[in-house]
Amino acid sequence: MPIERNTFRPPAPMPRADWPGLFDLARTLWNNPIEAWTQAHFEQPIVRTHLPFANIVAVNDPAAVRRVLSDNAENYCKDRFQKRMLTVLSNGLLTAENEQWRSQRRLIAPLFTMRAVKSMASTMSDTIAEFIASWASRDGIIDIAEETTDLALAVLERTIFSGGIANGRDDLRAAMRTYFDALGRIDPFDLVSLPDFVPRLSRLYARPAVRIFHQTIDDMIAARQRDLKKNGALDIPHDILMLLIKARDAESGRRLTQEEIRANVITFLAAGHESTANAITWALYLLSRSPEWRQRVRAEAEREINVSCSPPFNCLIQTRAVIEESLRLYPPLAAISRMARANDKLAGVRVPAGAMVVISPYVLHRHRFWGKRADQFDPARFLPGSRENIDRYAYLPFGAGARGCIASVFALQEATLAVAAITQKFELEMAPDHEVWPVHRITLRPKGGLPMLVRRCSNIRPKWSTQATRESADALALH
Repeated sequence: MPIERNTFRPPAPMPRADWPGLFDLARTLWNNPIEAWTQAHFEQPIVRTHLPFANIVAVNDPAAVRRVLSDNAENYCKDRFQKRMLTVLSNGLLTAENEQWRSQRRLIAPLFTMRAVKSMASTMSDTIAEFIASWASRDGIIDIAEETTDLALAVLERTIFSGGIANGRDDLRAAMRTYFDALGRIDPFDLVSLPDFVPRLSRLYARPAVRIFHQTIDDMIAARQRDLKKNGALDIPHDILMLLIKARDAESGRRLTQEEIRANVITFLAAGHESTANAITWALYLLSRSPEWRQRVRAEAEREINVSCSPPFNCLIQTRAVIEESLRLYPPLAAISRMARANDKLAGVRVPAGAMVVISPYVLHRHRFWGKRADQFDPARFLPGSRENIDRYAYLPFGAGARGCIASVFALQEATLAVAAITQKFELEMAPDHEVWPVHRITLRPKGGLPMLVRRCSNIRPKWSTQATRESADALALH
């Protein structure tokens, strides 16, 4: 019997007919910014909006996106909203500007080369297998959003933080959740451009979380420095913390300051684990609603996991397509904002100096140029033969240009391996009466978590992969 093609529309806000009034806009931006977008944003290449607090230019034309993020990136700097949201990451790779950013990028890039990420695949797979083994004895309702957060942290501990995370891991996880919940909101005081010294409710709420961030990371740095002083570098893990402490820029000879080391460790712990955990969470939800693709992913996992394809990520073509489609519908980076330093033109539209330019991957990925089924789940878009037709600047789950996420391949590999392993071994079904809804808090996550009924599969029969699968793997293999 042929498999019925999946056509379901994942949950998402219906676009508004028009931009809301100022009070309604402030309330919507505080609660869930993705509910503010209008139909015009999903249809037009450029939408200009004049508000009391800003002149906003929403950009959805791929060529214009490229100009902002790449071709004329020097004209578009981080704006005040983004800097305030990411205040705890100040001086780190995500928020640094100009030479400070370029220096940090040169120092950190070697850890995330294709070769380096490939070498972590085995450790990732082992960590995932150990982590989900406990699910077999926990048949019942599990909050998949919480589980994937723990899984992503465990992978970070085994790979780029191989010396482990300092004591208080549970406190650190809670602090990260508080940070995203609080500082991920657009404060009404920011909308009217009140000075920074005026207290923001979100900042006050997040202060204890920020203190935990700083204390935990400072303890990790101090412990590693003591080990270096006592034992030398021979017995110390060569991970990102070691790299940050010992790194010296080849061009300037400069070392990172304590504040820069701390900010970058927090960046990779907080932003890194959150993005990957959300990617896994949304993919598992979408597969639970799509028998066709769940069957495809499970069959592929049974063929490819624990066989000769190395690293296995290269052969998980169907699974990788599911991850990329999940990232299209629910991108971890739901909005990118910049401020124009000087006058410019985007898609023929004048952009005045001082304007806030907003590129929303959430909107961009559902724009009408994707076709009539843009809001539907269809991983076939990302299979060989179709993936090559997607404009690089029409698909931005991890940003683009020089400031694109340095660890995107790391996150994509981890998410693909995790979803394949989980789908191979378990059936997941949404808990009764739970409504799934995306909410924007810096990243895009399911509101109220993702409680799912987890059952172990009974018919797991590993098979050797076919030559056709190998040829597909070659087409998408990382080089």
